[in-house]
Amino acid sequence: MDGYFTNRLHHQLRARVRDFAEREVRPRIPAMEASRTAHRELSRLIARQGWLGATISRDHGGMGAGHLAKTIIIEELSRVSGAMGAMLQASQLGAAKIVHFGNEEQKKTWLPLISAGGCLPTIAVTEAESGGHVLGMAATAVRDGDEYVLNGRKVYVGNSHVGDLHGVVVRTGPGSRGLTAFLVESDRPGFSTGKQLPAMGLHGFSFGELFFRNCRVPARNRLGEEGDGLAVAYSSSVLYGRANLTAVSLGIHQAILDETTRFCAQRHRYGKPLHDLPSVKLTLGKLQSRLMTARLSAYHAVHLLDQGLPCDAELMNAKLINVESAIDSARNAMEIHAAAGLFTDRPIERYLRDALHMFAPAGTSDVQLLRLAEVALGTAKGQWSQRLSETVRLEPAV
Repeated sequence: MDGYFTNRLHHQLRARVRDFAEREVRPRIPAMEASRTAHRELSRLIARQGWLGATISRDHGGMGAGHLAKTIIIEELSRVSGAMGAMLQASQLGAAKIVHFGNEEQKKTWLPLISAGGCLPTIAVTEAESGGHVLGMAATAVRDGDEYVLNGRKVYVGNSHVGDLHGVVVRTGPGSRGLTAFLVESDRPGFSTGKQLPAMGLHGFSFGELFFRNCRVPARNRLGEEGDGLAVAYSSSVLYGRANLTAVSLGIHQAILDETTRFCAQRHRYGKPLHDLPSVKLTLGKLQSRLMTARLSAYHAVHLLDQGLPCDAELMNAKLINVESAIDSARNAMEIHAAAGLFTDRPIERYLRDALHMFAPAGTSDVQLLRLAEVALGTAKGQWSQRLSETVRLEPAV
């Protein structure tokens, strides 16, 4: 089914990531589940595979493989570990701001390092009091000669506790033109992370708090011009956040189906495998149909993005369909597993917990529906995908 959009190189890439995930990631899952904290060693190991550079050009050390290739990489990692899929997608989200808004010096400095796995980047926009209302943020940056002084707090930052370079959007003035983005190295005085709190799922991934207390950042670390912060925040969410979270959801969804069919083959009722019961077989058919539809919407959206075509609506729809479908399938799978699904000797309860983490970032399902309604009514405000997407030629870099 994915052959509509994928080619031989995509299939080679999928096989490579799948082999790595089974060999290097799966054995570490029990430890991640037990500690419920960021797994630094594994995060670095994954980064060194070069996959952070999926959409970074080869001129800057990346794969130059495009958004569909990026989706496949995240999907295959997430099929084994939603946490590590989330880690990878957050890093690629952090790289995107430099790809689209960095000057040539910033690109030459950071993109090769990111592509080689020597730097884990983040994007920090959300604040506790404003949530998804970007214009409500209160963290500030004040110009002081050749530096800016940052003060404030960011929350729910992916890779917060393993990140090396934080892309931070703060307020430098009033209104929508009063937001500006900066690159802040994690070893700068005045920067710190909050205590990593245990979460419901995605154990092994960190998404926590960043604090800036009179943190001085050189003016050369500014991304774009003063006032470009809103574009950095929105484009990161629209072009990368929705697509990346779609890919994580897709991988978890595949894992749900794989585990449920395995369970049904192992368990017997009335002398036959569980999947011979008509009600169970119907549910398995429903899961398969959902997954196929979800994958089609995901690949279609990022294929358009690779072509440099307007696809804001398709990216919104892909996130909506994939998140809701994965959650629905997780619930159906739990119903098939019944009491057996409540114990940690099987991974189905982990898949349910991880799937629920995909709901809020880059806009809840209601947000996607509201934006899609604007598309239907003809009141949507422009196409971020048309303005900022780069067509990346696929090269044999697998």
